[in-house]
Amino acid sequence: MKKHVMILGAGFGGLELATRLSQSVPDLVDITLIDKSDSFMFGFSKLDVMFGRRQTSEVKHSYDKMDKASLTFRQETVLSINAGARQVVTDRGSYQPDILVVALGADYDTAATPGLDEDGYEFYSPAGAERAREVLEAFAGGTVIVGVLGGMFKCPGAPNETALMVDGYLSRRGLRESSTIQLISPLPMPIPISKKTSDAIAGILEDHGIVYSPSTRVTRLDPLTHKAHLTDGRELPYDLFLAIPVHCAPEVVLASDLAEDGWIPVDPATFATRYSGVYAVGDVTSAPVPRAGGIAEGEAATVAEVLIAELTGGPSAPPYDGASACYVELGDDLVGRIDVNFLSYDTPVAKFTSPTHQLFEEKQAWGATRVARWFDR
Repeated sequence: MKKHVMILGAGFGGLELATRLSQSVPDLVDITLIDKSDSFMFGFSKLDVMFGRRQTSEVKHSYDKMDKASLTFRQETVLSINAGARQVVTDRGSYQPDILVVALGADYDTAATPGLDEDGYEFYSPAGAERAREVLEAFAGGTVIVGVLGGMFKCPGAPNETALMVDGYLSRRGLRESSTIQLISPLPMPIPISKKTSDAIAGILEDHGIVYSPSTRVTRLDPLTHKAHLTDGRELPYDLFLAIPVHCAPEVVLASDLAEDGWIPVDPATFATRYSGVYAVGDVTSAPVPRAGGIAEGEAATVAEVLIAELTGGPSAPPYDGASACYVELGDDLVGRIDVNFLSYDTPVAKFTSPTHQLFEEKQAWGATRVARWFDR
């Protein structure tokens, strides 16, 4: 008899897990993939939208295009999760799968930073990227602040590439000389696990005239004075504030029996939760790795191997190694790459490959490969 595998969330983790199970053990599973959205968008595509390089409709990948063995996609909103009973309730039904995998990602709490909704622009959501594009198009020059508002956020390289892409965007519009760009982050350096990599990125920021302020955070924006208040006591004026908002687990996760200290604790080797037959991957967990698409993909690959071994009676899957690569866009079709490994050595390691046009092409191929695998194109 087939096992019913239910995956909540069709991001990097959910798509990779569904694809691997469909390819490897279609005769042993019935897979239900649930997401409240009708389509997937890469995180880096939001920057394409934000800076006017592509329209949102061009970078969305519709879930109804998937045609995989033993896989059913349902566009539904998850209302409750009872992991102990392995029960899921959505706006369209109730389910009790044999195996449950939570891959719902992280939500954004703009209200956690007073003044942000009134006087700033988050650009991490598709709608936020579109709003940021509109304000950038109307921007006539001045002080731009790119602010990271929480200590945990998706894609550690994103703040740096955003600041550098603002630099390129303003330069193309002839506004760079009349503008200043500041990058504010609570992280002590761009890539905390590697001083050498961080020094390289900080040097690139400096070369582009971007003022970088690490180890501090914006606590609130004042819509009347257009000033950002920082934890280090400074008050910085701005004409445009672009925000990476505070991240949090989805409310349905926080209300469930899975959450602990705001996230889902997992075994970092297998991504099993404390409940039998229940796993979690990606941004929704408290695993000791960064939140990033490539990381979530690797976690899902591990869960797939764990489940395949269980279903087939094969040898145990190797533990997750925490290895991934991250592409960092620096404008002008230049892309750098950061190769990281968080769990294979005594301490995490990272290597930075300097930006080239060749890596820009490699990044495009990286995305195209995943579209082909996940959406059968």
